[in-house]
Amino acid sequence: MTNLVSKWNYPTTIRFGAGRIAELPEVLRDTGIANPLFVTDPGLAKLPVVASTLKLLADAGVAHGVFSDVKPNPVESNLYAGVEVFKAGGHDGVIAFGGGSALDLGKLIAFQAHQSRPVWDFEDIGDWWTRADASRITPIVAVPTTAGTGSEVGRAGVLTHEASHTKKVIFHPKMMPAIVIADPELTAGMPPFITAGTGMDALAHCLEAYCAPGYHPMADGIAVEGVRLVFENLPKAFANGSDLTARAHMMSAAAMGATAFQKGLGAIHSLSHPIGALYDTHHGMTNAVFMPYVLAFNRSAIEVRIERLAAYCGIAGGFDGFADAVLNLRRELGVPHTLPAFIDGFAPDQARKNLIADMAIVDPTAGGNPIELTRDGALSLLNDAIEGKL
Repeated sequence: MTNLVSKWNYPTTIRFGAGRIAELPEVLRDTGIANPLFVTDPGLAKLPVVASTLKLLADAGVAHGVFSDVKPNPVESNLYAGVEVFKAGGHDGVIAFGGGSALDLGKLIAFQAHQSRPVWDFEDIGDWWTRADASRITPIVAVPTTAGTGSEVGRAGVLTHEASHTKKVIFHPKMMPAIVIADPELTAGMPPFITAGTGMDALAHCLEAYCAPGYHPMADGIAVEGVRLVFENLPKAFANGSDLTARAHMMSAAAMGATAFQKGLGAIHSLSHPIGALYDTHHGMTNAVFMPYVLAFNRSAIEVRIERLAAYCGIAGGFDGFADAVLNLRRELGVPHTLPAFIDGFAPDQARKNLIADMAIVDPTAGGNPIELTRDGALSLLNDAIEGKL
């Protein structure tokens, strides 16, 4: 029975449903936030969805500030700029509003604002999180506007170290948002490219969590239903952005993926992270490009599990049928089949390939891959994704 020893955590209170953004002032009162910093991204900050949400706060008499200097792959300088705004405004909590980048940075600002040590001292390594002064972490309300990362139910944030161009995971249990408002109406304006990329990110989370080694049957169960929801609803949301039923199911799948991946992720993410850090690509779409190559690479270790997953999702043909379903979904969503088709001018020399592989094998997600990810394995996967070789 020793192999059945594990530790499980599950997420926060979620107010789910169309129109529930109207409850934001009430949610702030419930969490004791009187003067929040509203953290979003620069593109979203210009859209009516942000204007209407800020009007909700103003109409309720809620003092607030706004910070939107957030890159698609947030960097250290974004964090410390946000911390300065947080302190200058005397804010006592954060509303993290947007996709994964805004959610992660909002959580990191709330975490880091009153710490005395640099953020890298809290990387998700061993018990480094215990270095933080937990009493100084301010509360967070998360409002996702995409359906991909699931950061709204996570206890960590991803931040790029600018000097080394590496993505780091910063972790603390109190980075978990106090309350989430998951309102599918907020996702209705997502353009097709973002719908596809974020949706494939949710699929990657569920798929890699399900395939990760270790004993976590609750995560497995959540992951398989998340996979089914993506296959059934992502094409609908992509084809018709105003389909709120499909949008709602995708918001569920995103949260489910982030809940499940406490079990682990794998080579899809460990390869996607260095590509994103070096080339500033959309994370979910990068995952989508790598997905079939990693699935094939791991086949010997996951074939039986994928057969069960395919059967649950109503996909005939076992492993091969599931792999074909992934390829068909990518084609339907316009996901590029290779890295050169995804990244204009992508033709790395051997030194750059070696760098990407070296970054991939030390990425914190690499340890969850069902087959040990060596440098040679990472290089093989990278070359397959360049050449389109399956």
